[in-house]
Amino acid sequence: MSKKPISRFPIPEIQDMPDDIKQRVLAVQEKVGFVPNVFLALAHRPDEFRAFFAYHDALMEKDSGLSQAEREMIIVATSNVNGCLYCVVAHGAVLRIRAKNALIADQVAVNYRKADITPREHAMLDFAMKVCSKSDEVSDADYKMLGEHGFSEEDVWDIAAITAFFGLSNRMVNTIAMRPNDEFFGMAREF
Repeated sequence: MSKKPISRFPIPEIQDMPDDIKQRVLAVQEKVGFVPNVFLALAHRPDEFRAFFAYHDALMEKDSGLSQAEREMIIVATSNVNGCLYCVVAHGAVLRIRAKNALIADQVAVNYRKADITPREHAMLDFAMKVCSKSDEVSDADYKMLGEHGFSEEDVWDIAAITAFFGLSNRMVNTIAMRPNDEFFGMAREF
């Protein structure tokens, strides 16, 4: 385990966190076997922790035309463009689990255009990249192209919202120098 700090900012002790945050952190720890550093680092600012995870859950835990693996693909690909090591590593691990594919996260992170993904997923990531880097250029042609791949207008909203939310996350993670947990690197890499 690395001895490097999790963040540039202080990390509260779990027992000192507000009760609602403490309960969420302990529930995650029980579910995955460790506490992802994002929960510890963001607990530094409890109101922002609550707002962050409320929006995260609204995007990532709802019924949607996007699969859980597709949502994770968006995060991994756009986080790579944004230079966010934490999100590429952490969500890469989740993508490997959700896609049941040990190779997909690395392929998507390095170059989704060469990854073993479907034409639908390729179109989705092309659009996510546009939202990530050139959102002012989004046009009706993008909606038409995504519709041809079976995405509804609500799905287009979800792609854009996930991309935008994790753009915020990537920028905060980079600013506070949040380090990925060592546990993420080896998760779901069996062939």
